Amino acid sequence: MRPDTERPVALVTGSTSGIGVAIARRLVREGYAVVLHSRSSTDAGNILASELGHAAYVQADLALEHDRARLVQEAADLWGRLDVLVNNAGISSVIPHADLGAATSGIWHELYEVNVIAPFRLVAEAEPYLRAAARRGRSACIVNISSHAGVRPKGASIPYAAAKAALNHVTRLLALSLAPDIRVNAVAPGLVDTPLTANWAAAQQLWRERSPMRRAASPDDIAQAVMMLVESDYLTGEILLSDGGLNLT
Repeated sequence: MRPDTERPVALVTGSTSGIGVAIARRLVREGYAVVLHSRSSTDAGNILASELGHAAYVQADLALEHDRARLVQEAADLWGRLDVLVNNAGISSVIPHADLGAATSGIWHELYEVNVIAPFRLVAEAEPYLRAAARRGRSACIVNISSHAGVRPKGASIPYAAAKAALNHVTRLLALSLAPDIRVNAVAPGLVDTPLTANWAAAQQLWRERSPMRRAASPDDIAQAVMMLVESDYLTGEILLSDGGLNLT
């Protein structure tokens, strides 16, 4: 592709399913060119890129430092610019909080590598391109997809919740470090209706009965929150809790 587009460019990690697809679709509708990413679903990524039009797909394993650097480089090379980074990719592990023995060192390391270190390193790799984008007259933007588990003592496991809490704090620290050229915010969803959560009966019941909005979020709800942060020229360092008000109960 020739680096001649006037469209701003967004890299969305983990964007071949679930929340990531909704974010990518919303960005394209709003006039962005989008770089899609996944660890392994290459066919789905290429099909989605063809469907969206102003999109391309890059495969990378975010647990690997070399792949993280390559992903950002290829994303920036596609259209010659990078204006937005959405760190959506993440992994989880379902472990009862009381089962301390099951939360092994290996699980802690794996979850931190992908959920905390990878987003930070992607930001570090993307910083020069994002600062260049800011010189066009508008601040660049990073949005990290966190979780309400990083705000409340909840979540699929203690290692997962702790990793998301760390990501929230990294978000605030980066907002201070990168301003005013680059704004950094996070969206922290509660339960989101995806194929992964379809069988989470207890969680579904909790959101229907206790959340003020009486339902889980849709992927489009989260994409709308992300888009709001992307389109703002002022907000930075915010953790936007998007749980339908469950945190109020």
